[in-house]
Amino acid sequence: MSGLSSSGSGRGRVVALCGGVGGAKLALGLARQVGSDLTIVVNTGDDFEHLGLAISPDLDTVLYTLGGIANKELGWGRADESWNFMQALAHLGGETWFQLGDRDLALHVERTHQLRAGRSLTDFMAGAARAHGIDATILPMSDDPIRTTLATSEGQLPFQRYFVERRCAPEVFGIAFEGAATARPSEPVTAALSDPELRAIVICPSNPFLSIDPILSAPGIRALLQQASAPVIAVSPIIGGAAVKGPTAKIMAELGVPATSRAIAQHYDGVLDGLVIDTVDAGERDEIGLPVHVTPTLMKSDADREHLAAQVLAFADRLAEASQPVVAAS
Repeated sequence: MSGLSSSGSGRGRVVALCGGVGGAKLALGLARQVGSDLTIVVNTGDDFEHLGLAISPDLDTVLYTLGGIANKELGWGRADESWNFMQALAHLGGETWFQLGDRDLALHVERTHQLRAGRSLTDFMAGAARAHGIDATILPMSDDPIRTTLATSEGQLPFQRYFVERRCAPEVFGIAFEGAATARPSEPVTAALSDPELRAIVICPSNPFLSIDPILSAPGIRALLQQASAPVIAVSPIIGGAAVKGPTAKIMAELGVPATSRAIAQHYDGVLDGLVIDTVDAGERDEIGLPVHVTPTLMKSDADREHLAAQVLAFADRLAEASQPVVAAS
C-alpha cells in the first residue's frame, strides 16, 4: 500500500486473494458482509487437464461455497453428489485417483467446451457465478496458464499429483510456477487491484506457498498490491504452530520456515499493511513488526466466517483512517 486514499468510512470495494477450502470460508464471510462489492481473485495454479477436461479446483470450490452448494463433509465438490461416473470409469480400468462427482462433472464439461470455443476462463466464471446466484465477482488470477509444480523426494510432481494422488506425502524441496514469467493478470484483476476507491485487499488464510504465491507470481500483481490505495491485510493460516487444514505447516517445516504468524508476515514482506492472528497466538503480536489484530480465526461455522470477515474489514478501516493526513485548523 502506498498513499492511502480510503476514507475509512466502511464503503468501497473489497478484493480478496484466495485459494480453495480455507480461503473460500473467509470469502463467504466477506461476501455476506459486502455482497456485490466483493471481488475474489482465485488461484489457478492448481488447474490441470484430466480425462480430457479442464479442471479448476480452487475456482470451483469458491463457486460452490458462495453458491451454497459445497460439500461440507468432504470439503470439496458439490453437496448431494453421486458417483456413478467414477464407478463406471473404475469398471473400465480408468484413472480414479481424482474424483469427479456426477453433478460436478457438468461444470467441467461445460468449461472445457467453452474454453475450446475461444471463451476466456474469466468470462466462463462470470457466467457460472450468475448461474449460481452469486453477487460477488469471482476472477481467475490470469487467463494465461500458470501451473504449480513441486520438487519432491519423489521427483518433480504437478500439483494435483502431489496433493491428491500422493496426499502430500512426499517431502517438498522447492516450488515453481510454470508459465508465470509470460502470464499476465487479466484486465478485470488489474482493474480491481487498481481501484482508487478500494476499501481493503484481503489475503485469505489459504496456503501461502501453494495458493497465494501462484497469484503473486503473475507479473505485476505484487506491484499492484504495493501501490494499492487500500490496506493489504492477511489472515494468518497458522494457529498455535499448526495449520487448520492442508499441508501448510508440513511444507513450512520442509522448507525450513517456522510455523508462526511472524513467518507468515515475513513471507509477505513488502506487501502487507497488517496481519490478523488468532487469540492463541496473541503472544506473538509484538514480534511481527507491523500492525496486528488479534481475534478468533478458526472458522467452524458460517457465523465464525462472518465474524472474522467483519473483524478484518474493521481492522482495514482503522488502518486506513490512521493513514489519513492530519489537516490543521485554519
